Amino acid sequence: MFAAFKAAALGGGLVVPGDRVLAALSGGPDSVALVALLLKLREEMPLEVRLAHFNHRIREEAGEDERFVRDLARRWVLPLEVGSADVRSHAAAKKLNLEQAGRDLRYGFLRRAAAAAGATKIATGHTLTDQAETVLMRLMRGAGLPGLAGIAPVVPGRPCPIVRPLLGIAGPDLRAWLEAEGLSSREDASNRDRRFLRNRVRAELLPELERRYEPRVAAHLARLAAIAREEDELLAGFVRELADEFILRTGRDISLDMKTLPLLLPALARRVAREYLRALLGDLRDVSYEDVAALVALGEGKELTLRKGIVLRRESGRIGRKRSSPKARPFRILWDGRGVLPVPEAGLSFVASRREADSVRRPPKSDDAAGANLDAAKLGFPLLVRSRKPGDLYRPLGAPGRKKLKEILRSKGVPAGTRDRLPVFVSRGEIAWAPGLPVAERFKIGPGTETVLSIRVRPGRRRR
Repeated sequence: MFAAFKAAALGGGLVVPGDRVLAALSGGPDSVALVALLLKLREEMPLEVRLAHFNHRIREEAGEDERFVRDLARRWVLPLEVGSADVRSHAAAKKLNLEQAGRDLRYGFLRRAAAAAGATKIATGHTLTDQAETVLMRLMRGAGLPGLAGIAPVVPGRPCPIVRPLLGIAGPDLRAWLEAEGLSSREDASNRDRRFLRNRVRAELLPELERRYEPRVAAHLARLAAIAREEDELLAGFVRELADEFILRTGRDISLDMKTLPLLLPALARRVAREYLRALLGDLRDVSYEDVAALVALGEGKELTLRKGIVLRRESGRIGRKRSSPKARPFRILWDGRGVLPVPEAGLSFVASRREADSVRRPPKSDDAAGANLDAAKLGFPLLVRSRKPGDLYRPLGAPGRKKLKEILRSKGVPAGTRDRLPVFVSRGEIAWAPGLPVAERFKIGPGTETVLSIRVRPGRRRR
């Protein structure tokens, strides 16, 4: 047993001479075996071992577990740091399940204890059996390569990495070794509760697979995890470089360029989308395959709701976090088409002038955000300048028929918030023009036009 542990710890660089290792000691058999094996390793090389115990305060036996750990620390003459927290309250406050809440608090405590102790490694007692259980559960959930990689042997982080030197040793073998060494440990009664999936996998599914299908299934699942992890790391390195071409950062805003992402192979597109979500959310906890697939397939103007109410929206070929903005106030202004018209709701002003058609040498652009030229004789004054309304229709210059204004604005990539503030110029109930769009076919300049109404757009003050 010690030879296998030593080979794994030293061969993988998980523990090196001179390390100060903070070992997580719950009192269970795996963590007790971890500390006992570290102490044997200390006899052969310079190594400092310290202990840390976290009391989750969930089970009635938690106090007895803590006393057992304190007794072990005294017997081994090792420094011990003990922490505790109200896991149930943390789970309720953060909307997590008990397992997630306990893990977050436990690892937070371990990292703080490691920093205080000046540790170079944090060691936990995860075993090959834990790895096999994890891979089986993720297989049943339809995990991809990152999920099948299972429990990582090394997790980088501050103030030092977390290492798992028992990950190549089966749990039953460790328990047999403990018994042979005459070492006692605590049993967590909750591990026998079949309501929890991991417990059912451990007590029912894994033994059944070993008995009826493959005696070495746990080792094979652990090997699958190692292969998946290595191939995932290789692919992840390539995708990180590729993702830089699609993930756009502007100040605090992070967006995903969707113009060419769908042209990638589906597997690469999903990987890039995952990297975007990681950058946006900080981690991929609670992000499912369905979330990633929906993100890649998100249509223009559509929204996707993720965990905790985070909403993503695709606008102008980019996906970004939807920001809440004050609802646009509807407005209605009558304008005689002369002088300056301020529209504070839109943050714009409009300047009108009339001229003879012959003086308008430059033909009007079909899509000019700076302004428009219209046939003055075809307009009915005063013009109604108002906010966009649901169901607005108009016939753009050169179009065969009328279209929904909303769909035209969406196709041009105008954000939803901007659409609701966009002034619409209406003549006798018919839309004549809106900034950034072509004039309506009915009001265009033609051979018979004598007087042109020229409207120019100027920035103005927006009403708050």
